[in-house]
Amino acid sequence: MDQHDLFARHGGVHFTNHASPDEINLFISRLPAGKRESLFEVLSELNKEGLITIYNDHVWTDGEGKLGGSDEC
Repeated sequence: MDQHDLFARHGGVHFTNHASPDEINLFISRLPAGKRESLFEVLSELNKEGLITIYNDHVWTDGEGKLGGSDEC
């Protein structure tokens, strides 16, 4: 993994940004309310739009950001 790899705080999904935080926030703010209700939906929409790439590599973090999870989570 390199310095551009990120993980969603909730759910631990591994992804890479291709846009600035401002661009991502603007895109999310323009989504219909129903598409903003779940993190999964938002991440899927960002991925479809090419603003992020989600990796299905089975690398996850827990809610504390620990790779592979922890006994507490």
